[in-house]
Amino acid sequence: MRKARKAAATPDEVELFRASVSDVTPLPGPGRVRHEPPPPQPVPAQRQRDDRQTLKDSLSHQLPWDAGAESGEELCYLRAGIGTQALRKLRGGHWVIQDELDLHGLTVGDAHALLVVFLNQCLRRGLRCVRVIHGKGLRSKNREPVLKRKVAGWLMRREEILAYCQARPADGGSGAEVELLKG
Repeated sequence: MRKARKAAATPDEVELFRASVSDVTPLPGPGRVRHEPPPPQPVPAQRQRDDRQTLKDSLSHQLPWDAGAESGEELCYLRAGIGTQALRKLRGGHWVIQDELDLHGLTVGDAHALLVVFLNQCLRRGLRCVRVIHGKGLRSKNREPVLKRKVAGWLMRREEILAYCQARPADGGSGAEVELLKG
């Protein structure tokens, strides 16, 4: 059922209304403070560029010039479906290392527990590239790195690890691994 439309006020009605409210004083303003909205969050432009490049690299089927150039001691890993260019860029320091974990001198159990906590925190913080320092094993029995292969195995089992490789000499060399995490 439709409502009936009201007819517009006649000129006599308008004049009568104005005469009846002519001595009325308006209420004072509400006295409210107008708050400006907070500024928008900054756009992480570099991370967006890194993410786009990682996606592009992961879809690429070209083999880079240094594919398979690892020495016998260098550990590296590339998750299935990720392009080899991502590993090459990780080796070359293309992504900024956003955080690191130093496992020097820890037992295997302590190192594993600390690594799990560290990676979970990195994921919550949205980090993409991190370094794990496991040491070169110079003070261990037989002067062999105990944690190096352990860390490599633990990292391969984590779904959020897209790739890792030995750090560049300036970033720890054979005593550290650099990881690329899912975004």
